[in-house]
Amino acid sequence: MPGERISIRFKDKTVKTVAASDTKWQVSLPAMPAGGPYTMIIRGENEIVLSDILIGDVWFCSGQSNMVLPMERLKEKYPEEVTHDHFPEIRNFFVPTALDVAGPRSDLPPGKWVSAVGTDLLSFGGLTYFFARQLYQKYHIPVGIINSSVGGYPIQSWMSADAVKAFPKLESLTQNYSDTNYMNSLARSRSAKEYADAHPVIILDKGITDTEKWIDTTYVPENWHKFWLPGYWADQGVKDLHGIVYFRKEINVPASMTGMPAKLFLGCIVDADSTFVNGKFVGDITYQYPPRRYDLPSGTLRPGKNIIIVKVTNYTGKGGFVPDKDYSLNANGERIDLRGDWTYQVARVTRPRVDITASDEWIMKNSITGLYNAMVAPVIHYAIKGFLWNQGESNCSNPENYGKYLSALIFDWRNKWNEGEIPFLYAQLPNFGDVEYSPSESNWAQMRQYQMEALALRNTGMAVTIDAGEWNNLHPLDKKDVGERLALWAEIFAFGSNVPDYSGPVYQSSKIEGNKIILSFSRVGSGLTVKGGGGLYYFSIAGEDKKYVWAKAKIDGDKIVVWSDEIPKPVSVRYAWANNPEGANLYNKKRLTRVTI
Repeated sequence: MPGERISIRFKDKTVKTVAASDTKWQVSLPAMPAGGPYTMIIRGENEIVLSDILIGDVWFCSGQSNMVLPMERLKEKYPEEVTHDHFPEIRNFFVPTALDVAGPRSDLPPGKWVSAVGTDLLSFGGLTYFFARQLYQKYHIPVGIINSSVGGYPIQSWMSADAVKAFPKLESLTQNYSDTNYMNSLARSRSAKEYADAHPVIILDKGITDTEKWIDTTYVPENWHKFWLPGYWADQGVKDLHGIVYFRKEINVPASMTGMPAKLFLGCIVDADSTFVNGKFVGDITYQYPPRRYDLPSGTLRPGKNIIIVKVTNYTGKGGFVPDKDYSLNANGERIDLRGDWTYQVARVTRPRVDITASDEWIMKNSITGLYNAMVAPVIHYAIKGFLWNQGESNCSNPENYGKYLSALIFDWRNKWNEGEIPFLYAQLPNFGDVEYSPSESNWAQMRQYQMEALALRNTGMAVTIDAGEWNNLHPLDKKDVGERLALWAEIFAFGSNVPDYSGPVYQSSKIEGNKIILSFSRVGSGLTVKGGGGLYYFSIAGEDKKYVWAKAKIDGDKIVVWSDEIPKPVSVRYAWANNPEGANLYNKKRLTRVTI
């Protein structure tokens, strides 16, 4: 309450203060060595005892869904870490999702710290966990992660009103936020959407309304069509179909796999699924990105014939089963491959979903500053070691100005925390999408270029990840390489360590000699090399017409020489300029990969 006298006792030191008229108060404790756990006693008109407190380094981590992708989603990729890691000195605080365009909030939604121990480890973001683990194992300083991330939002949502002022077009969009009628309509539309998400409508389909349900084991399928799984039905003779499709497969299960729990892997599905084994519901996912990993209780499988039914609901785009994923049934150390012939039947046809409130444009216009206000502003008084940033996918449809936005955000966040030019470390966009076999334009590559340009700011570091993505997964599972690459930058900027090869080679300058362009690099470390040997791949070159063709390239010391017999007078060169530059193979000798040119 106002005027309340408060004392704080911590490690045999006591500091006192008086609450201000708005009831707020703040004290500073002297610097102390890392360690713990300790207890803090706060006394006013009541007494609060806080225990298990560590002193260490705290990193503020933010961005999109790849920053928050939990270890639970990665447990099949990193079984040893999930099973055996035990680090009570590494802790994580997830900031609950909140958005407020009206202005900065003073406090976060309720949350709690958890340690990297037991099942709590599964809730850590994978990237941030491997980042923290590498630093802790080297320096033995407790590491705290504040993870403030939300999938699907653009960088503009994370910028403060002060940062937005530098961009008149963005600032003009925020003028609606002071319009009471507009804000009321926005609240109503958001509430309606949240209610709809929490109370989905059951959509009837032929698989449910037929005389006999299609999931029943007694149902006899007639006139079902052949389907090769995995794949999309648009690629197997079914054009422009959106709606509900049932997929069916009969398998023979040996007795050795029955009478015990089993696990069903169904890759990833576009968009939603409900899955049944022998007529029993075993799981569902409502959108396309999460892997389908369903636990089958003991008794679900039986010796001999078993029936798997997957009910797929597709809203837009190509529906079906994402290739190059795990489709299998596993029990007792045995595995049945589920790829191959299935059958399908269409249960309902619908129009493609057009949800204005969920569109990229709607989100951008109605969330500028919103995530900053609710999920960043309340933390700016918390002392931190530095920032981790992993965002960009939601800006790929319109990458223009991203580099300026990122630089403005870095400058503004450092200014808000008022701790100087503390490290700002970020992940470049990974490889994603179909491989292009001819030089082409790419928004993802353009985004990588803008991300690279932020390295001009002091104490910024970027982990290149074009070898850590998956062509068919917006949420790639290789978070260990990305986290550890970012940790190398932290060793340089946060600890002043002398780490050789902490970065891949970075383009520095170029010069033209005849029909060749000679590229110079910084941060070559122990030298440039070609991964796997052979020739360099994924360089392209263009003349004044800016029509790029594949080029030859060779390493010459710390330089790269690029040319093409088709381009006698080159003016520009690109490297790995594609959504998914498969085969790009320029590395330093420690193989920390490379930077887009």
